Amino acid sequence: MHRAAIVGTGAIAAAHAQALSDHRDRITLTSVVDVDGARARTFADTWHAPGVAPNLTALLAGGGLDLVHLCTPPSTHAPLALECLRAGVNVLLEKPPTLSLAEIDQLAAASAETGAQVATVFQHRFGSGAVRLREMIAKGELGRSLLATCNTLWYRDAAYFEVPWRGKWETEGGGPTMGHGIHQFDLLLSILGPWEQVTAVAGRRSRKVDTEDVSMALVTFADGTLASVVNSVVSPRQTSALRFDFERATVELEHLYGYRDADWTVTPAPGETVHWEASSTVTSGHGGQLTAVLDALDGGGVLPVGIEETRQTMEFVAALYASAFTGAPVRAGEIGPGSPFAERMDGEGTPW
Repeated sequence: MHRAAIVGTGAIAAAHAQALSDHRDRITLTSVVDVDGARARTFADTWHAPGVAPNLTALLAGGGLDLVHLCTPPSTHAPLALECLRAGVNVLLEKPPTLSLAEIDQLAAASAETGAQVATVFQHRFGSGAVRLREMIAKGELGRSLLATCNTLWYRDAAYFEVPWRGKWETEGGGPTMGHGIHQFDLLLSILGPWEQVTAVAGRRSRKVDTEDVSMALVTFADGTLASVVNSVVSPRQTSALRFDFERATVELEHLYGYRDADWTVTPAPGETVHWEASSTVTSGHGGQLTAVLDALDGGGVLPVGIEETRQTMEFVAALYASAFTGAPVRAGEIGPGSPFAERMDGEGTPW
């Protein structure tokens, strides 16, 4: 039986606790940490966790942990994850995993040194529809990928940004590109594979924030697929929508914060027959990814989505910002050590 702890008991922590509860035959929630001790105790009581630790250091000193779920604000992710890794404990990070590529590389170095691993919560990869689509692509059942669109059109009002760490480069790392659309375009990347070039724009259209509230990107993938990616927190009709046009069919997904199998549709090209068979109906929640994490822990394998896959998505984020703020296309691998966009997603500052 694996042993887990949750650090940070804000809203997203309940999704982690529920996933752990759903897998209680394989893993148990043993401890909870929060800066607010009373809130930690209430959370622990609600989810039947026997322990409450005053801080992460004390939690790790107690030993016996296999996995720490970090559900704290973004700016704390890297230092807390480093502390876990140096204690030899695996980490499951909420998004955004870090504030920069440089911090991702720090985690990678610590993981290589200690053998403990880091995975990022990109749960949309694990719904049955996404798994099925990747399998069909691998078997060549849809023909070549030609075109894709990825839209995260959400709405966050002024009150949402009254939380002190939101809307600031120093504490959130970015706007909807970093904190909202990242789930959809991570799914896009997991399906289409390596990207080659990004040409982007970003703007602060409405919200009183330091970051962008809208961004748009044109992306070229290694296989030649052309894609558009739009991220917004100013869109009253909210949707999360992905469309993939292949030679033999169009495959579409529309949902909001998590999808079911029924949210996928397939439209064959004229004269074509495509079989979209539901072998399972796993939703795109935390539970699906936790299943894969536990399988990796049991088998001694690499945690999904590990540091390498996480870095690919974070490099895409950095490239989008770099292109938007310099006005030039950015190619994969171009943002290396010493680049201002490796250290901060806003580089040397925004146009506004």
